[in-house]
Parts: sequence; structure tokens; C-alpha cells
Amino acid sequence: MGTDNLHHKRKARQGSDLARKKAKRASYAKVLIVCEGEKTEPNYFEALKDHLALNSANIYVTGECGSSPLSIVEYAMQRYRDEQHAGDPFDKVFCVFDRDAHDTYQQALDKIAAAKPKDIFVAITSVPCFEYWLLLHFDYTTAPFRAAGTKSTGDRVADKLRKYIPDYQKGDGSVFDRLVDQLPRAKAHASKALIYAKANNSDNPSTHVHELVEYLQNIRADL
Repeated sequence: MGTDNLHHKRKARQGSDLARKKAKRASYAKVLIVCEGEKTEPNYFEALKDHLALNSANIYVTGECGSSPLSIVEYAMQRYRDEQHAGDPFDKVFCVFDRDAHDTYQQALDKIAAAKPKDIFVAITSVPCFEYWLLLHFDYTTAPFRAAGTKSTGDRVADKLRKYIPDYQKGDGSVFDRLVDQLPRAKAHASKALIYAKANNSDNPSTHVHELVEYLQNIRADL
């Protein structure tokens, strides 16, 4: 009898906690954004969230999942299952990762394509890397990036970005605020570059970051 009472009290407490969490949220979607890096990408999307005045109880951003694309997708799926089991699943889960030199890039894409339920998990990829998205705030380019000498493809993009942001470093927490005025230009460049990449059957370079940016900008449109 005592054990049954403890079980019912625990269930009641969990239900009460869940109700409080839902009460704190706004009426728009509950979204998880899982990023490859612990600093650059999470910092960018946290700053975007703040800029758009989105509720932190609705939009969760994390980079605590390792750097390989597959680890990002697996972490995102586990977080989704955990929230689903608790009775409060995410409406959308975005997995933000680069192609760069990662050997699990295609595995991650395949896992997202096969994920259930459908239309919950979305791959937000950048080729070669997230810095290409940042570069598009200044310059429209479709020239492929190649490794050279000791420099990776990501290093080559970062070098080009430093022509516009000389002091840029990975993990720069101010990069969104420094580039926000050029966001419309970056979105237009990214969309144009993606069309060019598809027409030429090559994803180097390309990015889907603008799609996540637009989703967050429009998340309250249907309210």
C-alpha cells in the first residue's frame, strides 16, 4: 500500500512539473537545435533567439553532443525520445552540422531521412563549414573550397572570412550581433548558392542555415 502511494505521488508530481513547464512556454512550437560545436554555432543561435525575443522555454539550443554528425543526430533523437516519454515532445528538431572532413556526414543524413515520426528531424548542413554561412553575409561565392597544405577546407573558409572580420575566431560570442544587419543579404546569398549547387550537382559550397533562420523568424506567424 505504501509503495503504491509513493508511486501515485511521484506520478502526480511529474504531471504537475510537466504542467508548470507547459505553462511557462509560449503558444508556438517547442524546438530543439542541436549544434556541432560547443561555442560558435550555439552562440549564434542563442543570440538569434534573443534577437527575435523567442521564449527560452520553447527554443532549446545545445552543443553538448560531440562534433561528429552522427553523434549530433543520435543525441537529438535521444533528447526527442526523452521528452516524448515525459509526455512533452519537441515539435521540431534541427541538427546543425558541417560536412568538412567528417566521415559520418552521410550516415547522419541517412539517419535523419529515415527518422520517425516524419518531418520532425531536419538536417541544417553547411559545406564545407558553418563559416561559409558567415561569409555569405559579405560575399556571394560558389567557388569550391579545397584543402591545401596544412589547411583544411574549413581553414580556407575561415581565412576568407577574416578578410571581412580580421579578428574572427571559433567561438566568437559576438559574431551574430556583428552581422545581424547583413542577415537579409546572407539569406539571399545562401538561397541563391543552394540553387546553384543543386543545378550543378555539387554541394561544395552550400548551406541550409538560412532555412533555420527563416523558421525561427516565422515561428510566430500563425499565432
